[in-house]
Amino acid sequence: METRKVQQTGGSTYIISLPKQWAEKVGIKTGMRVSLQAQPDGKLLINPILEGRAVKTKKIDVTGCGVKALERDIIAAYLHGYDRIELSSKRILAEQKQTIRRVCYKLIGPEITEESSNCVVIQDLLNPNELPIKKGVQRMFLIAGSMQKDAVRALKTIDYDLALDVSQRDDEVDRLYLLISKQFRSILCGGGMPDSAETNIEEYHEFRMAASPLERIADHAQKIANVASKLQQPVSDKVTEELEKLNNAYIELVKLSIEALFNADTSLANQVIDGVDNMRTWVEELHASILELESHETMILLGTVVDSLARIGDLSSNIAEIAINTAIRDR
Repeated sequence: METRKVQQTGGSTYIISLPKQWAEKVGIKTGMRVSLQAQPDGKLLINPILEGRAVKTKKIDVTGCGVKALERDIIAAYLHGYDRIELSSKRILAEQKQTIRRVCYKLIGPEITEESSNCVVIQDLLNPNELPIKKGVQRMFLIAGSMQKDAVRALKTIDYDLALDVSQRDDEVDRLYLLISKQFRSILCGGGMPDSAETNIEEYHEFRMAASPLERIADHAQKIANVASKLQQPVSDKVTEELEKLNNAYIELVKLSIEALFNADTSLANQVIDGVDNMRTWVEELHASILELESHETMILLGTVVDSLARIGDLSSNIAEIAINTAIRDR
């Protein structure tokens, strides 16, 4: 670590000198400009503004590349913050192009801007300032909560169309999760925070951690919806009513955990964790009542639903623990 002495010039301006080795490394010369970004915790981020900064481009040869490997390569390039992804081959197969379009749909920002028989260009058109991380996490919570509620409703009413709609909504949660992951990686690589006026890097880290259990909650809601799409006959009202009550209780706990996270409320976070622990007996009793059903297939399917709901409760505890970590720092 180097230190610099603060000096005053002109009676009102404070100045410091920049380390020569750093300036040469990033290409700063006399007369060039740098950006100064104040952080909420009092730090000052100095970032070189290089004129004519080249667009970050990743070139990928897709010759002989399977669709799964191609999908993983595009997502990896997206997470690494490339502005432009050029996919090329002597001939890009129709199946590969379908994969490219499908992956672009799964990501927020990238759009296909050029396409030919041997080249496809993907351009990231998103301005990170348009979606601060807190809004992204809040949006994930709202979608995941609606999925959870509708999944059990589809199970109760044997509504296949609603079950399909829930499964499709999982894509939106995944898109938000990948965007948040990309933004956080950009910060770690020195790209600066898109919403630094209201969020410091520690908070950004904690909200990024909270996005992970929210993504998993949406996955479990999708799993319940998949069970609803497989049921051939209605389940007894007694069991479905208990499932709905259990689901509503877990929805409330997830809501409280997010509230505790946003408000750094330790008391509320501990309330969530205790609530999840207290519901384990309820889960065991529901499992026992399911074992009394006549259909073995229905028993297995509903057992999967209860397991997913219990896992959602554990994930709400994970969010509450992140909220406690946030609060202890600010206390």
